[in-house]
Amino acid sequence: MAVLKLRKYGDPILRRKAEEIRVIDEEVRKLASNMLETLKSIGGIGLAGNQVGEAKRIFVIDRTHIDGEEMPIVLINPDLVESSDEQVFEEGCLSAPGIYEDVTRARKVKVRGLNLKGKTMEIEGEGLLCRALLHEIDHLNGILFIDHLSTIKRKLLGKRLRKISENQ
Repeated sequence: MAVLKLRKYGDPILRRKAEEIRVIDEEVRKLASNMLETLKSIGGIGLAGNQVGEAKRIFVIDRTHIDGEEMPIVLINPDLVESSDEQVFEEGCLSAPGIYEDVTRARKVKVRGLNLKGKTMEIEGEGLLCRALLHEIDHLNGILFIDHLSTIKRKLLGKRLRKISENQ
């Protein structure tokens, strides 16, 4: 396993829509393992392929920070199946360190994708798990959490975001 380089705000790969993974082979399993190792090393909740320079539709979530569950989530080619209600909660991102803002997202979701064995799986999430699932799917679509903020809030963050971008 290896710790991968984390891509930060300003890196163009964060704005790319990730490509569907057609074959789950040893390369994909190694990527997932390295992503989990990277996530563990920086203490985050979730990590998407683009955040480590791979524009592939895969993300990992460390549930120990959410509900104490030891088994992490690895989801390939995820799709949002259902969402309901709304919640506003402070959100941050490993690719925009030090920036935290309130973001409105669904309160409850159902997401479908493939596990590392190629089997279809569905995950239902509420609260923080719901937020993490949506945050990572956004990454795979080239969307950052700051895109959910008002124009005024984004302008107020402009200087801090430029500094992150310049210090990559």
